[in-house]
Amino acid sequence: MDSVLELLALSSNAELLAVALAIAYVILAIRQSLWCWPAAAISASIYTVLFFTGRLYMESVLQIFYVLMAGYGYWSWRYRTGARASAEPGKASAGSDILQLQWQWHAKWFVILSVLSLLIGTVLVRFTDADMAYLDTFTTVFSFFATFLVARKVLENWLYWIVIDVVYIGLFWAKGFHATALLFAIYTIMAAIGYWRWRQSMQETPQPQAGYN
Repeated sequence: MDSVLELLALSSNAELLAVALAIAYVILAIRQSLWCWPAAAISASIYTVLFFTGRLYMESVLQIFYVLMAGYGYWSWRYRTGARASAEPGKASAGSDILQLQWQWHAKWFVILSVLSLLIGTVLVRFTDADMAYLDTFTTVFSFFATFLVARKVLENWLYWIVIDVVYIGLFWAKGFHATALLFAIYTIMAAIGYWRWRQSMQETPQPQAGYN
């Protein structure tokens, strides 16, 4: 416990605030509360500056995307999910509006996003001073994708986050963002809880799987 407090003491106030808001975002997202999106927007705005300073350029781009997605997520949860009840197959109950997508859909996008990550990582290695370019790019690209799935209330978003968060623990620890590395350790546990909670909510009224194109 003392070592954890020492690491937190080495973190800037800005990083600690971003961490607190990020934890609030996940807790509120698990509870399907609209307030998760304002918390996400403020946290991401702080991280944009921190990661750019740390030369994690793709992470900075990701945080800007998070700010934009916070607006979209709020709108989607507030207005779109209610209207989806009569528009999309495979939807959960009107109370949760959670979707479960077919594994073939996920497999297709895994291949597409992996190739895209390799291409972007290669460009960063050749033309910038980005640190850990390939790892940074893979986590960023798949985080874009997982965030979109959260905004659309797709159940499997939590499974993506479990894998992404584990990778982020090592990335941020290596870059000296110790409080953020601890945050992602917490995120990993919370993502597992999120999957379980959303699945419980969805199974209250069993539905067939949906398949996006």
